[in-house]
Amino acid sequence: MDEVLLVTGMSGAGRSTVSAALEDLGWFVIDNLPLELVVRVSELALSTSTEFAGVAFIVGRAGRQQTEALLAVEKDLQQLHDEAKILFLDAPDDVLIHRYEGNRRRHPFPAPTLADSISGERSALATIRDAADLVIDTGSINTNQLRTRIQEIFTKENAQHPMRISIVSFGYSNGIPRDVDLVFDCRFLPNPHWIEELRPLTGLDAPVADYVLAQEPAQHFLSDVVNMLTWQIPAFANEGKSYLSIAVGCTGGRHRSVAIAEEIRSRLAIANSVFHRDIAR
Repeated sequence: MDEVLLVTGMSGAGRSTVSAALEDLGWFVIDNLPLELVVRVSELALSTSTEFAGVAFIVGRAGRQQTEALLAVEKDLQQLHDEAKILFLDAPDDVLIHRYEGNRRRHPFPAPTLADSISGERSALATIRDAADLVIDTGSINTNQLRTRIQEIFTKENAQHPMRISIVSFGYSNGIPRDVDLVFDCRFLPNPHWIEELRPLTGLDAPVADYVLAQEPAQHFLSDVVNMLTWQIPAFANEGKSYLSIAVGCTGGRHRSVAIAEEIRSRLAIANSVFHRDIAR
């Protein structure tokens, strides 16, 4: 067993989806175990089982007192296993309101209104979000895309790297991802959208990729970005960062950013995954 993961975050942000995705990857997933039992159960799991890729504790309904307890549990886990991490799932308030109104579930945080419940929970969880090793914003992605991100980040092959690096392509017209560390803008490149035969294609198709990468500014941009990341990535790793997310944006997120993101992955042999957020829009 490789690692221990504490999965928490805003109610409605996708904990059940992450739980199912991790199970599909061969993780031992435990949902809503009392926090006082987490350390003991993880110790037993780590000492007796080698068939699982990792053990994940899905922690929900965390108020302020549980926030302190969860951080204490992570500290205790790290003394037993240095791969103990916190994954925090987040989403904007308006998205969470829409999700709760759609399924008519009662929000677990007691407050007069749904908006107050979400605001109160966000305040209670702020310390955990700040302390999290990885934050995933699910507001602009659907359930299948969230499962894909989890699979790309936590596959067994990627888990072997000391710091997991993911590259995200996106469209500025759909908003900048809130859960990334570095953002690069490639909207200065000629847009394949305005070429009729390239418009229905994406940056994963050779004609679009060839068109984008054939531009001298694209090669200059790639050279600068890769050279910077070549020394930044080890620096981040030396500081103990477990996850690094690099975002590349163009206008719509279908052509230029996709081609550039794939090329950056190709040049950075240690890049673990690429997620194209807006390629299907």
